[in-house]
Amino acid sequence: MRKKIIRLKETTSTNDYIRNCWEQADLLVVAADFQTAGRGQGSNSWESEPGKNLLFSMLVHPTMVPLGRQFLLSMTEALALKEALDSFAPGFRVKWPNDIYWEDFKVSGTLIETTLSAGHVKDCIFGTGIDVNQSVFHSDAPNPLSLCSIVGKEVKPDKVLKRVVEAFEKYYSLLSEGAYTDISALYHEALYRRHGFFPYRDKEGVFEAAIVEVEDSGQLVLRDRADRFRSYGFKEISFILPQRS
Repeated sequence: MRKKIIRLKETTSTNDYIRNCWEQADLLVVAADFQTAGRGQGSNSWESEPGKNLLFSMLVHPTMVPLGRQFLLSMTEALALKEALDSFAPGFRVKWPNDIYWEDFKVSGTLIETTLSAGHVKDCIFGTGIDVNQSVFHSDAPNPLSLCSIVGKEVKPDKVLKRVVEAFEKYYSLLSEGAYTDISALYHEALYRRHGFFPYRDKEGVFEAAIVEVEDSGQLVLRDRADRFRSYGFKEISFILPQRS
């Protein structure tokens, strides 16, 4: 796999930069010390002090992935992030769809953008932020936590990036070989709240449920206390998190 890594001091967002980059590679990675317009999901922004965290995007061309199974791309990157962070400390989980949690705290989030063509995914950009060394957060995000708070010391962001890229190459190779079942099984095993009943909120209100599965399309399937199965797309369901003291 031909890869190219570009490091920037500052940019609007690494997704914007990589989308307009002329560099050619099977895996193109752009990392920045600071983003002036970093985005999260929807209208959310991503809070990050300059030079403290890991802000990067990866561009691949997964033409082998059918449209109906494109959530496997999200699974692939989430597994790579978890494996990289697991090398620093135990206890990381994947919160559906692709956030990385440590216990009930969010350490990483990813915004995924795809370009489609002829029934397949032509291009896929993963725009990821990992809280590495930031100790104080000023936004209204409910539960941010940095890697340094978990391990008890500062970590070089480039070291984290190196491990993410290495892990991503491994899982992307599995995806390219068509090992969809293996990727899905690993993703399910890594899920936050994989076992047991927990509180959720949908448009009808609050209820308790257990995770049944995440379909290759990305739908989250839950089973409530009445043994009723409920299926949700992104933004149709909220995880109710424990109150922080």
